[in-house]
Amino acid sequence: MSDQPTSADDLREATAEAAPEVAEHDTQAQRIAELEDQLAAARQETLYAQADIQNVRRRAEKDAADARAYAATNFARDVLSVNDNLERALAAIPAELRADDKFKGLVTGLEATGRELTNVFARHGLTKIEAMGQPLDPNRHQAMVEMPSDAEPGTVVQEMQSGWMIKDRLLRPALVGVAKKPE
Repeated sequence: MSDQPTSADDLREATAEAAPEVAEHDTQAQRIAELEDQLAAARQETLYAQADIQNVRRRAEKDAADARAYAATNFARDVLSVNDNLERALAAIPAELRADDKFKGLVTGLEATGRELTNVFARHGLTKIEAMGQPLDPNRHQAMVEMPSDAEPGTVVQEMQSGWMIKDRLLRPALVGVAKKPE
């Protein structure tokens, strides 16, 4: 006689005996699938967390580098007015007084102070913006007036106040007069 059930009753009886084993196997397979899904989700969350940590670290390093590079911005902006006054004072000294022995020492001292101030600016990453003869660049120049000129329209023909950069950032725009089309 074979192991195969021969009647419907025998078939039901054999199925009933195997059902707990199949049900237990199905439950284990479902549990394994659930655990694998949880593991995959946990791995994904870990990767996202590591990426976030790396982004925060990079941002903090950049912020620290920017803080070091641009820490002197407010101070530099304030000292620029001192430089402007020194340049105006030097420009106001007439040529005959520059040649006069009484004022020669004063003029030499003022010029030396100006050179030292320029050197200090350079050591701290401050550079003067070249404006005269350049096309107007709204990122570096602030047009204060348009003036008739033989120069190409939009060219800087007068500098009222020098502009400055600190490293790669604008510290102060140059205040300029710009050539306009002749009428």
